[in-house]
Amino acid sequence: MQYALIIREAPEDFARRSDPVYRDGWVAYTQALVQAGIMTGGAGLTAPETGTVIRRKGEDHDVQDGPYPEGKEQLGGFYLIEVPDLDAALEWAMRVPISDKGSVEVRPRLQM
Repeated sequence: MQYALIIREAPEDFARRSDPVYRDGWVAYTQALVQAGIMTGGAGLTAPETGTVIRRKGEDHDVQDGPYPEGKEQLGGFYLIEVPDLDAALEWAMRVPISDKGSVEVRPRLQM
């Protein structure tokens, strides 16, 4: 079954991305997923202020460019993994090198 590991990071974590020690943890984790043969996709995302949000307003659309109000966590990226069950997905999620201010959401991929 496929699961998305949805990574949320604190604003200061986005700032740490240029730190080689911080980045090396992510590279090592990604390599472990690849070596285990379970990574089927994923990507890191740029900082939230680089994004654009579109909201439907009836028949119209409201377009808002970043920056956005800072929250505790922002979407930082995702991994898509193929593992036998939720327990295996949770084991891999617990290995994600997030800071103590970030989180990982594990969500099954919609099967259609």
